[in-house]
Amino acid sequence: MTTTLTDPRTLHERPEFPKAAKQKPPGSEEQMHPRSDHGEESYKGYGRLEGLRALVTGADSGIGRAISLAFAREGADVAIAYYNEEADAHETERLVAEAGRKSLLLPGDISTRATCENHVRRTIKDLGGIDILVNNAAFQRTYEKFDEIPPEEFEETFRVNVFGMFHLCQLALPHMPKGGSIINTASIQSFDPSESLIAYASTKAAIASFTRSLAALAIKNGVRVNAVAPGPVWTPLIPATMPEQAVKKFGSSSIFGRPAQPVEIAPIFVFLASQEASYVAGEIYGATGGEMPI
Repeated sequence: MTTTLTDPRTLHERPEFPKAAKQKPPGSEEQMHPRSDHGEESYKGYGRLEGLRALVTGADSGIGRAISLAFAREGADVAIAYYNEEADAHETERLVAEAGRKSLLLPGDISTRATCENHVRRTIKDLGGIDILVNNAAFQRTYEKFDEIPPEEFEETFRVNVFGMFHLCQLALPHMPKGGSIINTASIQSFDPSESLIAYASTKAAIASFTRSLAALAIKNGVRVNAVAPGPVWTPLIPATMPEQAVKKFGSSSIFGRPAQPVEIAPIFVFLASQEASYVAGEIYGATGGEMPI
C-alpha cells in the first residue's frame, strides 16, 4: 500500500472562519463551526496501548476527546473526566465504545481535591487500575486590560489548571505500575505568553516546570512524566473565550496559516503513553505550527 501525502497547509480548514454564535464557556462541540476533527474518520489504531487503563481530564471535547478516541483505538479503556458538558461527554463515550473499549464518565470540578480523589478511586475500581494519566482540562479567559482580570478568576485558573493536575498526580502515582505514564497539556503560552492570557499563560508555564520536576521524582517509581505543548488548536474553548475577530483569524499566525485540529495533537499523547517512548521523560513536546521551538 502506498502512503498518500497531503500538503499540511491545506489538510484542514483555514481562516477566516465564519462568524459563529458566541458560546458560553467552556463551549460545546455541537456549536462549533467549522466542526473540530478528532479523528473520527481518520485515526487508525495499531494496538500500542492494548489492555491499558487511562484517565483523561477535559475528555469531553477538543484535544481531550481526540486523545480518548485515539487511546481507545489503540486498545485502552478510558475514564472520561469532564466538568459539566453532558452531551459532549456522551459523544466521547460513544466513540470509545465504538472502538470496542470500556469507558467511564466522571463529571466534576477537578479544582477540588475531593473530585480528584473520586476520579482516581473510580478509575481504579471500574477499569481495574490506572496506567496512564492525562491532565488536559483547562480554564481560560481573555482580557485586553490587566486591571479587568478578576482576582477570583485568576485564582480559579490556577485551581483548575495547576492544582487539579497536582492533586491527580499525587493521588494517582502511588497506584500506577512501573512503565506507567503521566502526560500534562502545556502550551505555546508556557514559553511565548500572550498579553491577553496572563492567567492562562502563567498556569501553562507552571505546568511545564511541574512536569520537569515531577519527572525526576516519578521515574523512581518507574513512571514517566512528560508534557505536550500545542500551539493554536481549533476547540470549543476558542469561540467560547476569545473575541470574535480573534476567532475569525485564529491560527493564521502559524506558518501553516491555520490552527491545528485535535486529531493532529492526539498522536503525540499516544506516543508518550506507549512503550515506544520508554526513554522519554521530562520532555515538553511542541506542536506549535512552527510559531516557535519548544
